[in-house]
Amino acid sequence: MAEQQPWGKSMSLDLYECEHDRLTDGKLLEEFVGQIIKVIGMVAHGPCYVDRFAEGELEGFSAMQFLKTSSVTVHLDEVANRAFIDIFSCKDFDPEPAETYAKQFFGAKTSKHTVLVR
Repeated sequence: MAEQQPWGKSMSLDLYECEHDRLTDGKLLEEFVGQIIKVIGMVAHGPCYVDRFAEGELEGFSAMQFLKTSSVTVHLDEVANRAFIDIFSCKDFDPEPAETYAKQFFGAKTSKHTVLVR
């Protein structure tokens, strides 16, 4: 099989010690998704889906937004005050502004990210 060109970039961002109240509001989550898309220079495709589901300690908000170039997903952990954000796009983007914005938005004390070229 011949070597193929990369299709896109995938960023997984984990935020720790977030402000609890920022993790429990679906409207704030929808606002975050809309803004992070602008920060990375992307364009939304269709509506942002925000839902609160699961049971017990796993219950919380998640969001999914298609982009014209792929998607953004977010899962919020209210119990441990963490946020998990995944961005995949076949259009290149800089992960640093995304991490800076997300950390500020959720009031996270620490963060880490991983980037894969796929």
